[in-house]
Amino acid sequence: MKFSLFTKPRILGLALSLMASSAYADHCSVNFNYGVVIDPKHVRFLDHGQTKVQINGDHQLFISGREIQLSTLQQKELSQYTQGIRSQVPVIVSIAIEGVEIGLKAVNTVIGGLTGENSQTHQKFQEKFDDLHLRLRKRFNHSDQSYYIAPQDFNDFDEIFAGQFEQEIEEIISSSLGSILVAVGEAMTASEDQNSEARVDTFDDRIASLSQNLEFEVGDKAKALESRAAMFCDKLLELDKLEDNIQMNIPQLANFNLIDAGQDDAHQSQ
Repeated sequence: MKFSLFTKPRILGLALSLMASSAYADHCSVNFNYGVVIDPKHVRFLDHGQTKVQINGDHQLFISGREIQLSTLQQKELSQYTQGIRSQVPVIVSIAIEGVEIGLKAVNTVIGGLTGENSQTHQKFQEKFDDLHLRLRKRFNHSDQSYYIAPQDFNDFDEIFAGQFEQEIEEIISSSLGSILVAVGEAMTASEDQNSEARVDTFDDRIASLSQNLEFEVGDKAKALESRAAMFCDKLLELDKLEDNIQMNIPQLANFNLIDAGQDDAHQSQ
């Protein structure tokens, strides 16, 4: 008898691969060389956990804890830069969280389709994914007005978050694969009006339809997210030019270089 249930976990991997490969098809050759912390009163740039540069408000500058007196022109340039950082870091966090949410929702849809919506197995997965989503937000110290981004490359956008959390999603699926197959088996057994071969063929058709629907649903969301990522990258390139001006016009910041644009290996060599 043709019985291909054990190949179906590949469909679960489809959601993850769509999240990683479709949402971030374009590369952004920009690096952050420092960690960035934003709260309502400060912007701080961290080097190995220590604050190297701090900006209070928009233009009160501290370097290694010492305030730097600035002219009106210097304050204006620093204010433009600070406002740009304040506007773009939340975008990074939003893109990262939305990318993972696309994957989680897709996997949840697959599990619901395999085991039945609101089944015990599906509810257990939902609880695990809710916990994962909460920890994702905590990773960025994300509150309404506070954010944290570690030093990193944006060349492969999904690497901002996908490595750790994609592995966790796969582990959740793998550890619960037995209960999924049991639930699927029960659903198939309940189809008493069909013989075993027909039940498997029907289930294969169901999987194929589910997979196709996911590709359309996730694909559309991924394309929208890709557009946002491209806009974000353009904004970082603009900020890099502002940063160049600040380095020239504020001598104390001559060696400060948060943003590296078009230098894929710069961050990795540090």
